[in-house]
Amino acid sequence: MRICYISNAASIHTRRWVNYFVQRGHEVHLISPELREGYQGYDKRIVFHPLTRLLPQVWKVSRYPSGILWFFQIRRLLKKIKPDILDAHAITVNGYLGVASGFHPLILSAWGSDILIDAKQNPLWRALTKYALRKAELVVCDSETVKKELLRMGMNPGRIRKIYNGIDTQQFNSRQRDGGLKARLGIERAPMVICIRSLRAIYNVEMLLKAIPSVLAQMPGVRFVIGGDGEQRDYLKNLAESLGISESIRFVGWIPHDELPQYLASSDVYVSTSVSDSTSLSLQEAMACELVPVVTAIPANREWVTDGKNGFIVPLNDFQTLAQKIVYLLRNQVVRRKFGKLGREIIQERAEYEEEMGKVGTIYWDLVGK
Repeated sequence: MRICYISNAASIHTRRWVNYFVQRGHEVHLISPELREGYQGYDKRIVFHPLTRLLPQVWKVSRYPSGILWFFQIRRLLKKIKPDILDAHAITVNGYLGVASGFHPLILSAWGSDILIDAKQNPLWRALTKYALRKAELVVCDSETVKKELLRMGMNPGRIRKIYNGIDTQQFNSRQRDGGLKARLGIERAPMVICIRSLRAIYNVEMLLKAIPSVLAQMPGVRFVIGGDGEQRDYLKNLAESLGISESIRFVGWIPHDELPQYLASSDVYVSTSVSDSTSLSLQEAMACELVPVVTAIPANREWVTDGKNGFIVPLNDFQTLAQKIVYLLRNQVVRRKFGKLGREIIQERAEYEEEMGKVGTIYWDLVGK
């Protein structure tokens, strides 16, 4: 099968998705308007088609004429590639380009923020998204939260498929614990709390920082590892300085995906303070490593975490409760082990990478009719 994707080549979600299909003998083409981190980690058999970014130094203005240019570029590329199926990931922009190409069969894959934030807050994008949903043969989403929003936007339930990105539980497991990692981070034997969300407002890492003084007041030796990067990086570092907690935090930047299992398995508690999300891949990866999550009370998190059973759910911006749950878990190793084992079982039962991607493959074959 010849499969063409329109997706962000810098995203780990794209890489995991397209690598799966090329490694199973399909011809895979990737059209990408976003090249911030290049093509690292991709199978060499994938054929890349970068879109032209006009005057990137003034992108806020040039993105509009660039989008018009992309429309013509994509139509020309599809005539050349002649794919059996087109799959556009993230409905806003990439999905619109897929629809504008006029190619069928077309699948739109929702990533979360495109439906839960972009299409809800921007009336124009909402109208374009509704139009795109009507034109696609199928829409794939990875959470009940996004599915419900798609239904509210008028999507036919028979054309929605809920499929998770999936976790390779052979790669993500507690056996990946690295005894030397803490030493390399200057943490030694200290309890370690990890957060690996992007440093953007939507992920609300500020809430975790505000909880840290309370944690340290009860357990001064705890250390916090904060991965990721984003526009709030300097703000968060300055906030940590003002709170007097900088010495207890390691801002480690983006962690390569193949190193994530070691970071997660070597930690004691996982924290996500996001204000909005679809199914969080990092949450699933943490659970696969038997790492106990403390997460905010948003619908998507409740699909994976049952409060007091395999983790804790705390109210948005309630940093005192967040601190209490972190301290409780750090002081109760038996509870951590119990919650952690149950969390891994949930991932194995519901979100194995091979099984979820296999479902996508079945969808492709059904649409192509081969």
